[in-house]
Amino acid sequence: MAHRFLVKDIAFQAGLSTATVDRVLNGRPGVRRQTEMRVRAAIAELEKQAGADVAGRKLTIDIVMETPDRFSTAVRAAFEAEVATFLPTVFRCRFHFAEVVRVAELVQLLDRIRLRGTHGVVLKAPDVPDVVAAVARLDAADIPVVTLVTDLPNSARLAYAGADNRAAGETAAYLIGRLLGSSGGKALVTLSSGRFRGEEEREIGFRRVIRAHYRSIGVIEVSEGHGTDAATGTLVAKALADDPSINAVYSVGGGNRAVLAAFKAAGRLVSVFVAHDLDADNRALLAERRIDFVLHHDLRTDARSAFRVIMGRAVTPRAIPVSRTAPVSFSAVEIVTPYNMPTSQ
Repeated sequence: MAHRFLVKDIAFQAGLSTATVDRVLNGRPGVRRQTEMRVRAAIAELEKQAGADVAGRKLTIDIVMETPDRFSTAVRAAFEAEVATFLPTVFRCRFHFAEVVRVAELVQLLDRIRLRGTHGVVLKAPDVPDVVAAVARLDAADIPVVTLVTDLPNSARLAYAGADNRAAGETAAYLIGRLLGSSGGKALVTLSSGRFRGEEEREIGFRRVIRAHYRSIGVIEVSEGHGTDAATGTLVAKALADDPSINAVYSVGGGNRAVLAAFKAAGRLVSVFVAHDLDADNRALLAERRIDFVLHHDLRTDARSAFRVIMGRAVTPRAIPVSRTAPVSFSAVEIVTPYNMPTSQ
């Protein structure tokens, strides 16, 4: 495997031992395919970062997310694009993405990162006690944690980077309520998982506005599809079979192609479809007029906020108190239609 980096640098980037990396590089037997892929990904990341290496401080951060591939791809692109704007400070990003991961495995990963060392962690994870405890251990080790798009407000995280999720849910309710009008019906709210605080806040905001201003519209929720097409499609198909009055969708957790396929298979129309995030799937569906609105916030703004927090902690003594009660800044939520869709993230 051709490369131009020290084994220790590849190992640090990949989060593996130097012995394991050496076995992969020399094609020795007994190496799992997943491990080989991690080494290849680490070398690719180092290649990208090599072009940005200039005189200046180098900070390594770990971005850890449980999220569908379509969203992690957008997040990776946003962080990689923002790296160049902080020169001469060089951020080396290590990405740890999984579509579905057990809490125990996620906690083990966070603990490995803490023991190995890092300048900061950017985290999208469920708001559960074991994750909160892992964040506390990172904080005790003087490793700042920035939560991304979904918060852990009762944890030791240093800051939150993302949109105001409750306001986003309220905006979705306004769009659906105004378009359905007095004809009413039922809105299907699809969550990837109720364990994510950000999704829960979107749903709370949505229900509040529907209840207060659009009482002719009911709300049905499906959850735990984890944003994957197969699981989400199964949940939506069952909901449609159980309730013939569903005629609108507020997709909080993604899997929108599967949602639309379930409606088509049931011979049902979607009067209004509101989704989140301008990932590749939603861009295509919006351009094809298969969904009506995308509530979008700029992930590069979130990446910029996270970088600033971690860079600030790197140069600020821990003894100086930092507020944990307010986010760095909320990203603005934009209502995107086929006519104002930006050309890039």
